[in-house]
Amino acid sequence: MLEITPWKVAQVVLMGRELDRAEGELRAFIERLNEDEQASLVAVMWIGRESFTADELGEAIATAKAEATAPTADYLLGSPHMSDHLENGMDELGMSLADEEDDLVRGG
Repeated sequence: MLEITPWKVAQVVLMGRELDRAEGELRAFIERLNEDEQASLVAVMWIGRESFTADELGEAIATAKAEATAPTADYLLGSPHMSDHLENGMDELGMSLADEEDDLVRGG
C-alpha cells in the first residue's frame, strides 16, 4: 500500500517542474517526509520509469528502504524526468494527480 498521499506526490511533481526556482523548497519538503513517505515516493518513481510494475509496489517500497544510501532528495533530484516518472507511476497505480495539481496551481 502506498504510504504517501497523492497531494504530497503532486507537490513534488510541481516543484520538480520548477527546479530553477524551487529546488531548495523541494529539498526541504522531501526531507520533512517520514521514511515511509520517502520510500513510497522513490517506489512511485521507479514504477513510473518501469523498473517495477504497479503490482510490485510493496517490493518497490521495501527495495527503496533497503537501498536508501543517499539522501532521498539528492537521489530524486538527480533522476532525469523525475516529475514525469512520478506522474506516470501514480497513473500506473490508478491514482491521477490531475486534481491535486490543479488545486495546488490554483492555490487550493
